[in-house]
Amino acid sequence: MFAFAIIPGFGFFFGTALDAIMGESGFGPTGNTLLFIFGFFVAVGVANKHGISLSDLKLAVACGLGGAFVFISVLALIKAGMARF
Repeated sequence: MFAFAIIPGFGFFFGTALDAIMGESGFGPTGNTLLFIFGFFVAVGVANKHGISLSDLKLAVACGLGGAFVFISVLALIKAGMARF
């Protein structure tokens, strides 16, 4: 339950920071935040489905943050690729 309260806060922080870094290549602060939250929970769900025990909070946070940043990075690469055509 605590994760559902903290992750949007982290998502807003990282979404705003990514908007400042990425500029036009990003998805805006709100879009980055929503993508970050979605990527975090999907990464944790995928890890759990593959049998990785996330009982250790540090491992769960590392897995979620890594998945969120990979998700945003992949979408940014797709957006940049589509902008070229």
